[in-house]
Amino acid sequence: MKKILELAYNYMNEYVKTFYSDDKDEMLGIATKEEHTGYVTKNCRDLAEHLHLNEHDVQLAELIGLLHDIGRFRQWQVYHTFVDGDSEDHANLGLKVIVDLPFYKLLAAKDQELLLFAIGNHNKKEIVKTKSAKKLLFAKIIRDADKLDIYRVLEPYLDATKEFGLKLKFSPATHEDRFAAGFLEKFVNGEQVDYRLIETQNDRKLVRLMWVYDVNFSWTLQRIRDRGFICKIISSLPDNEMVKQGVERLNTYVDIKCATNDLPVNLGE
Repeated sequence: MKKILELAYNYMNEYVKTFYSDDKDEMLGIATKEEHTGYVTKNCRDLAEHLHLNEHDVQLAELIGLLHDIGRFRQWQVYHTFVDGDSEDHANLGLKVIVDLPFYKLLAAKDQELLLFAIGNHNKKEIVKTKSAKKLLFAKIIRDADKLDIYRVLEPYLDATKEFGLKLKFSPATHEDRFAAGFLEKFVNGEQVDYRLIETQNDRKLVRLMWVYDVNFSWTLQRIRDRGFICKIISSLPDNEMVKQGVERLNTYVDIKCATNDLPVNLGE
């Protein structure tokens, strides 16, 4: 696995360069995803080590982090957007790229299957049901590693003006100081929402807060909390009763989750 990982790093370094451009707007998207890939890769390895996985599985988690957004580069080049709904699902696009990579074919069949499952599910609303505890574990690892860094990426853009200045073509949303129908109710109940229903910048903020309920490991949530991401989003929201109710529920959940220890994982198939 160590040799495959080395080949993967070398390949990705050259692969990303093929998308470089003299156009500043084009390069902003590529550079953002290149940096994001580096952070997520490290998050995957750190989380896998925290879970006391063996070295082979730690390296496999690292490989999954390295490749999880490989579809983003082609998505940006072809569609000039990172909005899956306006182009195609970037995880599915990534799988099409991965199966043709030379080092992918060097992986054991079980590792190939696991890698494709984890990456294919890293951006879905829910992980597809599976009987494999190991597949489920690695899908959870990449989802957590990804969310942890997405909070970092989006932190500077809580202000609507700044977000629209970032030419990454997010889903349309207005600057209105309101919420789309049903969003506050979902927040109060601790439920996820359909991203396609986003109408305002406040909706985006609630979506980011509700990601908390989809974080799998205490390790991850502790870092999201301790880096101030949650508090900064909350402080940018309007002051109304339903927001307060949702925040109270969220904070209680975060306190309880962060106070728990991550349980030993069962890697049985």
